[in-house]
Amino acid sequence: MAVTEPVTGETFGGARAAQEGILRRQSARESRARTYARALPIVPVRARGLTIEGADGRRYLDCLSGAGTLALGHNHPVVLEAIRKVLDSGAPLSVLDLATPVKDAFITELFRTLPPGLADHARVQFCGPAGTDAVEAAFKLVRAATGRTGILAFTGAYHGMTTGALAASGGAGDVRVARLPYPQDYRCPFGVGGPRGAELAARWTETVLDDPKSGVPLPAGMILEPVQGEGGVIPAPDDWLRRMRRITADRSVPLIADEIQTGVGRTGAFWAVEHSGVTPDVMVLSKAIGGSLPLAVVVYRDDLDVWEPGAHAGTFRGNQLAMAAGTATLAHVRENALAERAGLLGARMLSQLRRLQDDFACVGDVRGRGLMIGVELVDPEGEGPPGETDDQVGETDDHARDTGAQVGRDAVAAARSGAESAAQTGWDGAPRHGPSPAAPELASAVQRACLERGLIVELGGRHAGVVRLLPPLTITDEQADAVLDRLADAVTAVARDPAAHGHVPRRRRPEGRREPDD
Repeated sequence: MAVTEPVTGETFGGARAAQEGILRRQSARESRARTYARALPIVPVRARGLTIEGADGRRYLDCLSGAGTLALGHNHPVVLEAIRKVLDSGAPLSVLDLATPVKDAFITELFRTLPPGLADHARVQFCGPAGTDAVEAAFKLVRAATGRTGILAFTGAYHGMTTGALAASGGAGDVRVARLPYPQDYRCPFGVGGPRGAELAARWTETVLDDPKSGVPLPAGMILEPVQGEGGVIPAPDDWLRRMRRITADRSVPLIADEIQTGVGRTGAFWAVEHSGVTPDVMVLSKAIGGSLPLAVVVYRDDLDVWEPGAHAGTFRGNQLAMAAGTATLAHVRENALAERAGLLGARMLSQLRRLQDDFACVGDVRGRGLMIGVELVDPEGEGPPGETDDQVGETDDHARDTGAQVGRDAVAAARSGAESAAQTGWDGAPRHGPSPAAPELASAVQRACLERGLIVELGGRHAGVVRLLPPLTITDEQADAVLDRLADAVTAVARDPAAHGHVPRRRRPEGRREPDD
């Protein structure tokens, strides 16, 4: 499949040389911490809607969308018009926390979209311009309001890269947050998935909070993502989310919903918590609310507003261009029912992508909600993930006895039962038990194959083994078909000849055999 219809001859050769020069200079001068630039060696120079054009003249369908920032895609006319209006008016561009007509319009439109039960009793705090700044502000808020310090968070979470937000994320190194199991079907922490797995996760949470010997004092708050994004596109079951709301409300623990990536229609509802009917005490918002420009806020119940003046601030919390762009974006999504369309189109895309799961053993799972979609690549010849051996199950059983938590024993029994019943097939069709191990190299190969076909996708998940789609809400049916065709073509090419794409499947070890260092 051709990537584009590039310019030809000397013009194309010169454009390609110019792009390669820019990429070389970036590699030589920018930090080793850069991420997307490593997997996506392109130099965007123009963009509109779903399409990006590189400096070499090639065009791509962008399903990264600024990691979900571009709800309306690149350079949407209503966003550009809102920005131009502010620029042409002579209004100040940065005003700290002073009141302006632009800010007033943004807050009015934001409150119009909030979940029922929150908008009428809410306060909004403008903070630093990134989502991680909103998370830090939310933690400070609930600690000030409750007089407590601890935070409850979930395995697989991602809340940002500053110290407090990172401590609550799944990749934390210095753990200062109590970690709870996040329910999922494919890699259920209890080995069962479905409603039973979600029930065990909820019971574990109750045990941690109610057991006086759990080692976790009553916390200042609980933070969760209604759909884990970086964790691998894992939607929280609605019943489980309602259970978390009851658990926290009954114990006067503020519930913080991280809607930084899930908000503004992404999952098929304006805010992802609305699928379950849950009203959180605090919402942290960023990404799409700025209409492609940096903006982050915390929205919370007014009775939590105990801060003294100046208790939390930020120099760039008065970004007028971002507020204008955000107002235009929020209004356009609401007035054009783009959340509802995202739900319908996302369901159709998921249905079509699940055919890949039927056709290729290396596609372990296809999941998502709305236009937040993940395809997990696995190695069906490899050994199962940690947690499936009898020794490891025994360790869990010991822990359950030590804590006296019945839920631990239930989880162990369920894990044994689930491991015995959850059979899959390997590359050669041989049966195996439990989910196949993640295949990050295979996912990277699919990402490269997508780029060759003119499709930009992101990777995520516990081991970067999930190909993620975050297209703008404005994607057309025809564009969605093109995205699916290119992704399916890339997966097919890699699955049929993984070695040609840099991945050599690991052979499954004979039953019962263990390596010396196991």
